[in-house]
Formats: sequence, structure tokens, C-alpha cells
Amino acid sequence: MPREQLTVRGIVQGVGFRPFVYRLAGELALSGWIRNDGNGVTIELQGGDAALSGFAERLLSERPPLARIDQLLRQPLPEQAQPDGFSILASESGGAHAAIGADSCTCDACLAELFDPANRRYRYPFINCTDCGPRYTLVRHLPYDRAQTSMAVFPQCPACLAEYRNPLHRRFHAEPNACEHCGPELALLDADGPVAGDAVAETLARLRRGEIVAIKGLGGFHLACDARNAAAVARLRQRKAREEKPLAIMAANSASLAELARIDELSGRLLRSPQRPIVLLPKTAGCDDALPGVAPDVAWLGAMLPYTPLHYLLLHEAAGRPDGTSWLAEPQSLLLVMTSANPRGEPLITRNEDARALLPQLADAVLEHNRDIVTRCDDSVLRVGCHGHAQFLRRGRGYTPCAIGLSRGGPPVLALGAHLKNTLCLTRGSEAFLSQHIGDLDRVANCRALEAAAGHLQTLLATRPAFIAHDLHPDYFSSRLARELSERLNIPALAVQHHHAHIAAILAEQQCDETVLGLALDGVGLGDDGGAWGGELLMVDGAHSQRLGHLSTLALPGGDRAAREPWRMAAAALHGWGADEEIPARFPHEAAAPQLALWLNQGKALTRTSSLGRHFDAAAALLGIAARTSFEAQAAMRLEGLAERHGLPPKPPRLHQIDQDNHLDLTPLLRQLASGMPPAAGAALFHACLIEALADWAAQTARRLGLRRVACGGGCLQNAILARGLHAALGRRGLSMLQARLVPAGDGGLALGQAWVAQRHFNQ
Repeated sequence: MPREQLTVRGIVQGVGFRPFVYRLAGELALSGWIRNDGNGVTIELQGGDAALSGFAERLLSERPPLARIDQLLRQPLPEQAQPDGFSILASESGGAHAAIGADSCTCDACLAELFDPANRRYRYPFINCTDCGPRYTLVRHLPYDRAQTSMAVFPQCPACLAEYRNPLHRRFHAEPNACEHCGPELALLDADGPVAGDAVAETLARLRRGEIVAIKGLGGFHLACDARNAAAVARLRQRKAREEKPLAIMAANSASLAELARIDELSGRLLRSPQRPIVLLPKTAGCDDALPGVAPDVAWLGAMLPYTPLHYLLLHEAAGRPDGTSWLAEPQSLLLVMTSANPRGEPLITRNEDARALLPQLADAVLEHNRDIVTRCDDSVLRVGCHGHAQFLRRGRGYTPCAIGLSRGGPPVLALGAHLKNTLCLTRGSEAFLSQHIGDLDRVANCRALEAAAGHLQTLLATRPAFIAHDLHPDYFSSRLARELSERLNIPALAVQHHHAHIAAILAEQQCDETVLGLALDGVGLGDDGGAWGGELLMVDGAHSQRLGHLSTLALPGGDRAAREPWRMAAAALHGWGADEEIPARFPHEAAAPQLALWLNQGKALTRTSSLGRHFDAAAALLGIAARTSFEAQAAMRLEGLAERHGLPPKPPRLHQIDQDNHLDLTPLLRQLASGMPPAAGAALFHACLIEALADWAAQTARRLGLRRVACGGGCLQNAILARGLHAALGRRGLSMLQARLVPAGDGGLALGQAWVAQRHFNQ
């Protein structure tokens, strides 16, 4: 009878793929075997022609929910005596094409068992199966087998082992499989040591008393408190030194958020997806009264639904421990602030001993367990972008390390990303693997985390880079590390200009190989001329980028300090049209304002910047919205929030100029804002006029060059009003807009662009 071998590549390990194949082969009366290996899975089949074809078709159409098939290769084999039945062989090491799935929320079948008093896993906080649970955060090596994970230290009891070995059971080779007799355990501790009693019940009681509890999740610890308790929220902010930055909340379901935020169809799907990201939702009018101090001065609420059994158990306890799952469809009153458990700016805490060290400086108690987290992974953050697509603000748990397909293969490149919001990227053939969010590299611990992540990703993917890519700025830690690795591994390194990488990241994920116009808009990046760029019009053709124009520059008083003190950028704008004398009067609470006005008037040499981010700061300060900020982009977020509530004018005036050198001058717009406009109206006008100015600028340049596509990237494109408005405005001018969908538009996606440029550079 006909015999063939199938090689399946993609996310096919740890997702119930082998038992699915076992059942499918049985239904079609096919004999043979399946085995995990370093390439994915290999299958040998023997049977009738129709059965073999039907198997391949159903393999693609009926695959398990967490599986992803990137490649299916069928190869005929010589016929041989037909073996008896179908078997699952032991895993085999080697190869370089396997991929591991991301962590996934608890599935419906496990939830039904979790809340069934008759089930042996009733209220067991580590219930999982092949359709759900941790993957990336607990695996050390591929192939994905229990011995390669942090579950290796938990031998399975006879009942669990029987499930694990049964190909017809949904826990067949579910590597984290366990129960209360053989698996991980919870423990609650406070400053006095272990707390007696039911850990979940006692944790809820403490949260209701206004305490802050560090809770261990899949990729790290959260700091949790009652989101409705203003005093608890204020205390959490004070302890974490997070004065005003919005906090995310966790709710039992979408219905529990109905009075707080508006949830459209896409937002609802994102909230309920297996990835369970934090989703930014437009607030309702009563949100801030219901959740005082959670997300002040912004128009959006970051919310997520539970994704671990432990999260569900806390909510179940608050609901009174009802039997069954029907309560999960009903509104629940408990809302928890869930923010990363880490001292300000440091990496997410993953180890129990580090969490205990938070006592009592950050947390009143720690709810931990004894299953180690191998890889830290922050929650992902998304919002609904334009034309019905999700937009990443941070890519982490639930999405990492899923591969991003590239238009063509190339040599393996390790790209080390940006200085802020760092991620790294490793390519393998025609796939790019972006790491989880690592953070800002101005902290030693984050620098160490970057080094560790680079090593772990290489180990996990069994891939050694042939080339290194990094930012053009020579003093960034990521650039220094790139040069060190280049020398240590004896491989070439390539410096990629910051804004070229922003546009390249879009082209990489969109699999676009044509020449495009690039509109790169962000806070700052070192330019080819050594300047502080951030409002750039580029022509990007693979490894090549040409600067075609930029925003007219503003002085940057105080250098990096100006990004934290927007009043300085307003002063620079006032100086630009000769209004130095207004600076002290406009900013009477800034002791340095008179001296700065004098320096500007005397023509002191100052760095200048084309940054759109700094133009946002100037606008916010001129409108009296923000003179100083406590976190990055706070002024811009306030400006966006006011504009969202106010609504943009339908026909804004033309308040920009484009000179013969293709410089876009926004001075007329800033002068209008300085004329005494109400803040909300001014914020709306700024956005409306900026959108038209950028679209005019891009369209004028595109016509001259005969280009039809504009790739828009950089941190400013995480502004929903700007992204939506540019998409519409460019469309009205006959241009199509490309923007980031699979990675953040800001620095969190930069490593992908660096890797893409390097692949093309070294392939020339």
C-alpha cells in the first residue's frame, strides 16, 4: 500500500498535535507513527491513496486550537509490509526548525473541571491540558518535553501519568500536567512568615482589607490590590514610585467592565482571546469615579481577563464559590489592579525569593508557588487600531515567541534592539522571533536580562547568528553588547539607523519588498548626521534608506531633560517666533525659566531636534496640559485623551508650511495653540492639523518620486488618533498606508527592522 513521510513545521509541540494525529490516523485506518523532533514533528503513514490525501487535508483544517502549521512537506516512501496500527514514538533531538507555542489562558474544558466539586482537580490552581497553560515561560530546550521544562521536578502520580500516556486523552503529553497529589503548591507569606489556612481565601480577604499582594503568574509576579479602593491604589503607587502612569485592571469577564469602558467587537475578541492581553478601552463617563486613581488624565482604561487558574480562583472565591461555570457569564464586582511586580524600571520579578524581598517595601503579602518561571514575560498590551486591526503597544505573554513570517529567507541575524522598550530579534530562515519586552537599558538588571534573553532564544531555537545588528548610537548598551558579541563570535556587526529600522520593521512584517516612502515619527533617534532625529521622511529600499525631508527643528534645552519637562520645549517654540520674553510669565513655577529665556535670547548653542515627540510636548505645555511629566509620553497621552473626548474639527485650517528643502514647519500650529485656546479644543486642533500637515508632506513627496505606499512607524504612531487620521488622510490623497500590526510601532518593534535590514545588507 502507498506509504509517505510528512514533515510538519510550525507550532506543533505541546499543543496536542500528536494525539490529534493519532486519532485522525485511527479514523482513516492509517498505520504508521509520529515523533517530535528538532524540526517540528515527523509522521510516517501507510494506507490507501484517498485516506492519505484526506489525512493531509484534515491535518490542515482540523488542527488543535493552539497549533499553527507553517509548512507541510509530503514525501513518498518505498512500500513495505504494513505495520500494525499507529504509534507515538519518543521525541528525538536535533534539527533547527521546531517552534514552541506561547502561553495560553485556561481553556473551557479545564474551567469546567476546576469548578466541578466532583472532579479530582476541583479548585486546583495549576490545572491545564494540551489546549491551555504555560509553554514558553517554563521550557528550557526543545523538543518540548516535560524533562526540558520546570515541571521536570514534579513526578506524576499514577492517575496523572495514565492521562499523560493515553493518546485519546486531552492531557496526553500535556507537559505541565499535574494535580494536588503530585504538582506545584501555593503558599501565602507575609512579613511574619507563612500564613495558615486556605491561601486563596486569605489572599482575597487581604485584598478586600486594602492590602497589596504580590501574586505569581505565568511570566512573573503582579502587584495586586482592590481597584475600587482608592487608598489601596494610592498606596501601591507610592510604594512603586509610579505617581501617575495608568495601571491595568483584571475583571472576571467583559460584562464586569461594561460600566467602565466601551467594548467593541474587536476589543471583546482580544479580551477573550487565548493570549489574554491587556486591552486599552475607551473609558465611560463614570470610570474615574468608580476607579479613582487607576488611570488618571487619560481617555483609556487598560483591562484584561483572568488567564491562569489562580486568577480564576480568586474571582471564584469573591463570587462565593458557586458550582459550575455559569457565574463566569455574569458581572462580578471584584476588580483587581494587576501591575508588574518590580521596583521602578527593574525587570519583572520571577523568583520566589525576590518576591519575598519585596516585603514590606512593596507588598504586604506574597502568594507564590513552587513551579519555577524559566523565562520572564510581561503581559502584552494592545489597542484597536485603524481599519479593524489590533495594534501592539507591548508584545509579550501570549504572543512571544511566535514567529513572524518574512518574505524570504536569509542568514540568521541577532538584532539587539533599542535603548528604550528593548526587545531583541533572532531570525531563522524566513522566520523572525521577537523576544518578550525587556525594558529600558538604563538599568543594570535590564542589561543583564537582555544578555540572558539573547542566550535563551539562541538555545531554544538551536540557532547561532551569522550576523549582529544594532542601533546606530554607539553608546547604547545594546550597541556595546553587539560589538562584544561580534568580536566574541567572530561575526560581522551592522549599525542600523534608528528610523530606517522603524520603517523596515513594518516592511518585514508586511512582507513588502518594494521601495516605499517612510514616515518615521517618534521621540528621538540618532541620525546619520549625528543629530537628534524624530520627524523623518525617508525613502526605504531594503538595506538602503535616504532622508528626503524632516520636521523643522526645535532647540532642545537641557537635552534629555526636555523630554521630562515639556515646558522647555514650549520655551523653544516661543523662542522660534521671537517670544522669549513670554517664557518666564508662562511658566512662573519653573525656577529655570528666566535663565533659559536669557540663554535662548543670547543665542546660546543648543542641540536641535526634528522630533515629533518633542513637538507634542511643546503643544501640551503651551496649552497648559503638562509642564512636567513623571513617565515617558505622558504629555502626549494627555493631549490625545483630551482630543479624543473633544472630537476633532472636520475642516481644520492649514497651519503648516513646507519649504523648498522639504522641511515641514509646524510653527503656525504651535503659535495658534499659544494664543490662549482652551486645552481640549487646542488638543483637538493640534491633532487635526498635524494629520493634514503630515499627509500633505507625504503626498507631495510621493508624487514627485512616483511612490504609492507610505509606511508610517515610530512611537508617535501608537497614538490612535494620529494613526486613524493618517490612514484616512493618505487614502484621500490616493496613497496606501502601511503600519505595524504584529509588533509595536515604537521601539519595542525596532529589533525586527534591524534584523530585516541586516539580512538584506549581508545578502547583497
